[in-house]
Order: sequence, then C-alpha cells, then structure tokens
Amino acid sequence: MEIEVRHARIVEMINATGSLSKAAMKIGIPQPSLSAQLRRIEKAVGGSLFVRSRSGVTPTPLGERVIPMLAALAEQADAVIAEAAVDTSSTLRFGTAEWTPPTLRGALRSMLPNIDMRTETILPADAVDTVQRGALGAAMVSSMDSIVPIELSDRDLAKATIVRDPVWLALPVRHPLADHSVLSASQLEGLWWIGYARQHWFSPVERHLLDGLGQRDRSVSHYAGGYHEAMSWVRHVGAAALTPLTGATSDVRVVPLADTHYTELTLVWHKDAMSSGTARQLVEVIRRYYYQYAWSFPGYRSWLGALTDVPSEVPDPSRLVTADSSPGF
Repeated sequence: MEIEVRHARIVEMINATGSLSKAAMKIGIPQPSLSAQLRRIEKAVGGSLFVRSRSGVTPTPLGERVIPMLAALAEQADAVIAEAAVDTSSTLRFGTAEWTPPTLRGALRSMLPNIDMRTETILPADAVDTVQRGALGAAMVSSMDSIVPIELSDRDLAKATIVRDPVWLALPVRHPLADHSVLSASQLEGLWWIGYARQHWFSPVERHLLDGLGQRDRSVSHYAGGYHEAMSWVRHVGAAALTPLTGATSDVRVVPLADTHYTELTLVWHKDAMSSGTARQLVEVIRRYYYQYAWSFPGYRSWLGALTDVPSEVPDPSRLVTADSSPGF
C-alpha cells in the first residue's frame, strides 16, 4: 500500500486528539474502521506509530519521526487545494492601519497581478473584527505580547507574523539627542512628550514602556490620535514620542533605546478570502517592503548589525536598498 494524503490526515488527527475514538468521531467513521486503516498505514511505514493504552495513544519513537512528516504532507496538500480554488480574477480587500502608502499598494499588486487588490485604511482596533466580518479579506495588525495581544476566536481566521518592529524614540532632526547611536533611560529626563490618545492601540504600550523607563510623571504636550499626527508635533514643537518604525516619518529622527522593546506586525486573513500560499506570499512581500523602509532610517542597519539575535527572516540589504528608495509606511 502506498501512503496517500488521506492516510496522513488520519495519522494527524489521531495524534492531535490522542485517542482513536475521538479521532474516529472527528473524521466521521466507525472506530473499528479507523483502527483497521491505522494498521494498514503502520504496515506501509514498517512499524507502529502509536502506543495504545487505556488513557489513549502516544507516538512511538518511529511515530515521533514520521508523524511530523505526514502532518507536513497534509498541510502541503491543503495549500495546493486552496491555491487551486482561488479565483485568479477575484478581488482581495486588504486593510492597513492608519495610513496606506501608495508604494505598498503597488508592491502588493505587482506580487499578485491577477488579483484585483483593493486597499483600505482602517482603525487598528477594528482590524481583526473587520476581517472576521468579511468586510476585508486580510489586514495588517500591530500588537505587543500580553499588553495588546491579537486574539482570534474565529476558526475561519488565521495569522502569521511579518516582522518584529522596534519601538524607538522620535525626536526633531536638530534635537541635541538626535545624533546619539543609542539612548539610555537617564537621558530621557526632562523631555517634553507627545503621547497617544487613549483610544489608539499604541497608548497602553506607550504607557507600559515609559513607566518602565522611569517616565511615569512625564510632561505631555499633546495626545495625538495617530502616528503621523504625533510625528508632526515632534517636528514642530520639539517634543519627543515613542514610535515603532512603521509609525515614524522621514522628517524626524528615530533613535534606538538601550532596552529596545518590540511590537509585532501580523498578517490576519480570512481563510475563505485567500489560500495559505497566497498569505505566505503576502507576508514575504510586506516583510521585504518593511526592511526596505527600515533601512531608509539612518543608523538602522548599524543597530541591526549590533544585535546578537538578528531575526532569521531579515533579507540581504544589498538586494533591497537603493539610493532613492525611501517608501513610507
């Protein structure tokens, strides 16, 4: 007997449930039939995949090696089926928070030329709900661990991390601290701050980070409704503001903090809107776009080079950055 995709799905379900009876119930076949199929599968692979006991089943040493391979086979088959089901002339409504740069839309349309890409700027707090309701097929969502997590309660939604986005200090270009390579907490004393309005997703992140930097009693000049408003105030009134790189603009200077924290940029999509293969393509093109944007900031490349845990997905800058490339986010 040759191993087929349906066999991989059976083994994957047994492993996931830890029980032959539960797996049979989920697959929708009688348990004796499932047990018989498992015996044929084990004969085909040359040994037992599970140890049976009263409490359920657990993988054998052979199973520990083979089951992940079978699970990968099932996943690849799902991706092929889903990709084949995507209508190449369909419309994909794609949301980004606060501001959608035309260059990002151009990159997305170049990557998926046969899909009518409709971009839409949305409120960060509404991103997941908008995708869940089907008003958008996919959206970029920002989050930070337990402070502002992404919670997907709908099984029809999926997510994938695009990048970890460092939170730095935004300053006017001519500010005395603007040329520093890195800033310590003590150097933040005495600054005037631009904060973020309570309804903005970044507000609790900002409070958490500044409290940790000893700036609980900071002087706040203005509470902005978004990143670009905050950057405008930084530029015009000489104040400082925390911002992830995706919130910074080219007319301010962003300086790394000694204890850098990260937000995460995540792609959330509805499984009915696009396949996992298309989602992977989206993640890749947005990731490359992000790093091209990040490298347009002075000092980013040297800061990244000093890290001991550079993310594995960081591309080669020589293939991304050109003299006139400074896309916005």
